[in-house]
Amino acid sequence: MTAVAARPEVRSAARGGSWVVYRCELAKLVRQVKVQAAAILCLLAPFLFVSALNVQSNTPQDTLFGRWVHDSGFSIPLVVLGFAGQWALPALTSVVAGDIFSCEDRYGTWKTILTRSRSRSQVFVGKALAAMTYSIAMTALVAVSSLAAGVLLVGRQPLIGLSGTLLQPGHCVVLVLVAWATVLPPVLAFTALGLLLSVASRNSALGVGGPVVIGLALQLASLVNAPEVVRMLLPTTPFGAWHGLFTDPPFHGPLAQGAVVSAVYFVLFVGGAHALLRRRDITEG
Repeated sequence: MTAVAARPEVRSAARGGSWVVYRCELAKLVRQVKVQAAAILCLLAPFLFVSALNVQSNTPQDTLFGRWVHDSGFSIPLVVLGFAGQWALPALTSVVAGDIFSCEDRYGTWKTILTRSRSRSQVFVGKALAAMTYSIAMTALVAVSSLAAGVLLVGRQPLIGLSGTLLQPGHCVVLVLVAWATVLPPVLAFTALGLLLSVASRNSALGVGGPVVIGLALQLASLVNAPEVVRMLLPTTPFGAWHGLFTDPPFHGPLAQGAVVSAVYFVLFVGGAHALLRRRDITEG
């Protein structure tokens, strides 16, 4: 009878193990200087960007909405999104994902962690969820900050869409927020890549820098006349799929395709990282 009564408690403890690890990792992240610095940068950078634009007459000509940065504040978050998808978002996600496992190797704390009634899978899930939470939070912070910077420092003027349609302010707010939401799948895919490199390399420099270098290399590959099918399968391509939202009628095909591609990479990277961690010999140096 005692053994039977204990089983629900054991199962409950097993389910709660990942949640405990997740909460502990979040508490650690909030106290880290690099996370606090990243949050401040995400909050202030769009305002500094708009302030710099306001003191010059030139406009960013290498982005589709760059010509409207002095005419509509809603162009600002779209210009920021265009630049962020090229290198900033992969770099931002890797700050935590690329270090969250390798830091345990650096400090030699794996044995301590894995002897606290937490399985490797529970530790992995908790840490991975914490890294994903950070990535989503930072992306949302940049989105809201860039929208606020545009509205407050430029104005709420209507925006001309990619088909020449005049988009009213209320519609612009919705489209801008949806556009930023569409980059969450590739953001999570790059977060998973950071997790994989963090586990596989056991080196924070490679875990943090790897996704940035890979992201830039893939961006260059998409610009040098790579076949269309290759560009479609690159994890960086979904970062630009939001442009279809600003056509009339909207073009949602690239969004769906990008979400599927990102999901495949996410599963492969997370699955690989988990498999490597489960086979890890923690008795190694």
